[in-house]
Amino acid sequence: MAAALDNGLRGELLLNESMSRHTSWRVGGPAERLYRPADIEDLCAFLQSLPAGEALYWIGLGSNLLVRDGGLRGTAIMTKGVIDHAEQCTAETIRAEAGISCAKLARFCSRAGLTGAEFLAGIPGTFGGALAMNAGAFGGETWSLLIEIETVDRHGELHRHSPEEFKVAYRSVEGPADEWFAAATLRLEVGDVEVNTQRIRELLEQRSGAQPIGLPSCGSVFRNPEGDHAARLIDSAGLKGLSIGAASVSEKHANFIINNGGATAADIESLIELVARRVHAIHGVELEQEVHIIGEPTGGGDEQ
Repeated sequence: MAAALDNGLRGELLLNESMSRHTSWRVGGPAERLYRPADIEDLCAFLQSLPAGEALYWIGLGSNLLVRDGGLRGTAIMTKGVIDHAEQCTAETIRAEAGISCAKLARFCSRAGLTGAEFLAGIPGTFGGALAMNAGAFGGETWSLLIEIETVDRHGELHRHSPEEFKVAYRSVEGPADEWFAAATLRLEVGDVEVNTQRIRELLEQRSGAQPIGLPSCGSVFRNPEGDHAARLIDSAGLKGLSIGAASVSEKHANFIINNGGATAADIESLIELVARRVHAIHGVELEQEVHIIGEPTGGGDEQ
């Protein structure tokens, strides 16, 4: 349900909005409030209007995210499709806002004749999400490209940082407390538009051949352990096809969990936990979740 805005805000505020409409798993209970800002300036104004201590959740494309069935108490801020501007600043630099999809950013860089960001086409999320977890694909990682980062704090103040101010590791980024990514500038190399475009096409074909594209999932559920692959461990444990409720481990790629239609977030979370337990029992390896799980739990599921 849409709500009226005041204080000069220009975005869209929704009340009790089902998060199943905004996550790639197509599950999740309602958010008390969901705000889609008009732009970064409007985002700052909205943050300034919130009461102190308000719980905040940042949502991009809703991939790499599981919202529990009980929903979100507080405010979700959705950046996709709104804070998504990209521009070429110099011959070798691109500034992109957090809400632009990684695939769209990869194409923008390619059309600008710059190379080095093609791997972003294989990341099913927004640039902000890629910044938050140092997302990578096909051997490339997001933070290897960055020269400046822009953040916003919960008081609506903007900040500029160098990459050296963050602790960055495999699928992990630690930075200033209570600040969230608003934009970043990438330094790339001059390349050939046709070569870049062909490279993106090849990477997408490779991804489509190896992953269950088009089915509701979050992408990779677990991080790859050092020197190994989560998918190999899950597959060799005989867990492909394992299901709880309407959620199942993909037969195509073992590190994907699929919503076959009607799955609950509780089904998916229970299956994640079951896979981790089985892999540990068989291989002695503790799988770490790559997916972020947020919200209030309710309900459950039954193993099959």
